[in-house]
Amino acid sequence: MGKYVKSDIEIAQETTMKPIHQIGEKLGLTADDLEQFGKYKAKLTAETLKRVESKENGKLILVTAINPTPAGEGKSTVTVGLGDALNLLGKKSMIAMREPSLGPTMGIKGGATGGGYSQVVPMEDINLHFTGDIHAITTANNALSALIDNHIQQGNDLKIDQRRIIWKRVMDLNDRALRNVIVGLGGPAQGIPREDGFDITVASEVMAVLCLAKDLHDLKKRLGKMIIAYNINKQPVTVADLGAEGALTLLLKEAIKPNLVQTLAHTPALIHGGPFANIAHGCNSVIATNTALKLADYVVTEAGFGADLGAEKFLHIKARNMGVSPDAVVIVATIRALKMHGGVAKENLSSENTAALAKGFSNLKKHVETVQSFGLPFVIALNRFNGDSADEIETFKELCEEQNIQWSLTEVWAEGGTGGLQLAEKVLEQIAKTDQSFTPLYNLHDSLEEKIETIAKNVYGASRVEFTSKAKKQLADFERFGWSYLPICMAKTQYSLSDDAAKLGLPSDFTITIRELKPSVGAGFIVALTGAVMTMPGLPKVPAAMQMDVDQQGQAKGLF
Repeated sequence: MGKYVKSDIEIAQETTMKPIHQIGEKLGLTADDLEQFGKYKAKLTAETLKRVESKENGKLILVTAINPTPAGEGKSTVTVGLGDALNLLGKKSMIAMREPSLGPTMGIKGGATGGGYSQVVPMEDINLHFTGDIHAITTANNALSALIDNHIQQGNDLKIDQRRIIWKRVMDLNDRALRNVIVGLGGPAQGIPREDGFDITVASEVMAVLCLAKDLHDLKKRLGKMIIAYNINKQPVTVADLGAEGALTLLLKEAIKPNLVQTLAHTPALIHGGPFANIAHGCNSVIATNTALKLADYVVTEAGFGADLGAEKFLHIKARNMGVSPDAVVIVATIRALKMHGGVAKENLSSENTAALAKGFSNLKKHVETVQSFGLPFVIALNRFNGDSADEIETFKELCEEQNIQWSLTEVWAEGGTGGLQLAEKVLEQIAKTDQSFTPLYNLHDSLEEKIETIAKNVYGASRVEFTSKAKKQLADFERFGWSYLPICMAKTQYSLSDDAAKLGLPSDFTITIRELKPSVGAGFIVALTGAVMTMPGLPKVPAAMQMDVDQQGQAKGLF
């Protein structure tokens, strides 16, 4: 009979957490710097955020990964474990991560706070309602929707063309039935009938704005710039035109403050904001990352999915916005996932297959080339799973050595920070190098079309980029509206370097199709939607929610 392996939630619930003010003390914070949500969660006060602004920045470590597979990669687990390992080495470190969305938590993924002995806690609180930030974003987004429909009902002074309203309602759950709806039915008193739809909250521009705003003033300015519709003359209509930016800012004034929690090893962690990386830019908030850099000597943060999505957007959008680039990058891979990229079905992953591993290694190599193209030093973290064989690990080692790639076998899931000490040491070695030179792959003065082609060809490896007739017209319109200076945020499947989720490994000679563009002027980027990517996901056949429950003592069960 095999050894019983505790679930993530069992490990988390057996841990004795420290009161959150003690975690704050590690960062030089006092009780007055914290607005507590119970014993183990707190928001940093606005005064605290302002006070630390003048401090010198610590070093920033970005954790990214290969293209994800159902086999699992453990990027968040490595992020947490690396932060814990740096603390074990005597470095003042902390973690900056995204807040989990209830969509994937209740859908296909389960919890999203790390795993095993490398987790942030209180795990169940963070995975569910946490401090209410995502609910506040949902409310602000839908308040704007209500104000738009009311404006039309009350006379439509802005002459909004109700056929060209691009602002959608949102909810933070996967619900495919709400992708396309009709609102305003029931007669004159119920509003003006029109087509509408729902996105998931973490795809809302309000989420992106919150995560890229530098402070409350910047938040209000960005909210006012958001495009909600076009008028009968086909000119853009903004939130500021509607006069709603003040109300939206009021609804978000607490949500903009980052949340302080801890890891199982009591390393401080700021968890704040959660935009999707396959739709939005996939990074935690600028405020949280900037604040962490002021409070710690080493900050470990992550970007969603593979380096083709989260890392590219971190470097082209968030880093530009912050004026700070990573001092080192960690690229997470697993033997299981590389075997899937090499053609092995999920049900056969337990069988040793060095040939498939070698074939799937091409996916990792492409992500390495992407990070290198930005001029950044990196280390590969091979996140070990129980079924990995000695021959497979040796094959991985040989493949890395052939490419002269620095790597580390990482066992933070099973051992916590102790299992990431070698990774931490290698990351510190990379940070110490003086020859790093961060260089974006495109300039902001490049045309939107040139930016898209640079990402598609240089990061994805595409041979061609095709624009639908709708996208071509939007390119011309956006140029005319003066938006061509904005960076690009690609909306693409996370599972493949291409825009076809079925093409694993290193696809070749493929075309990226841009079906339409969406202005996120408040956030400060243009979204380019590729393939069939959805802004409102659906639930799988057996949702993770079906395994969830609560016991008689009120403790959560089934959050993985």
